[in-house]
Amino acid sequence: MSAPAKELPAKEKFQLTSQVIRASRSATANLAEGYGRYQYPDMTRFARQARGSLYELLDHLTVALDEGYITKSRFEEETAHVSRAIQVVNGFIRYLRNRQKEKEV
Repeated sequence: MSAPAKELPAKEKFQLTSQVIRASRSATANLAEGYGRYQYPDMTRFARQARGSLYELLDHLTVALDEGYITKSRFEEETAHVSRAIQVVNGFIRYLRNRQKEKEV
């Protein structure tokens, strides 16, 4: 999402642009931090936080569209990428829950 963030108007540089960049980086940072914990409950918690950041990113894209900062086609392209990332994180969360259940048995 950093390329579209660069396309936002200068007046949004420290507002929406910053929020878009922080939300996108937060998603990957949370996944990395959770992985580094080596415990399924912690990994799951951080994966859920990553998913939350991706949903936040969807909201920022909606604002950018509503304000006319990005085109409808750009919005659709970017939301498709974010939606796919959400699917991947959801799959990872399912995997972690299943692994945790297997360890409990």
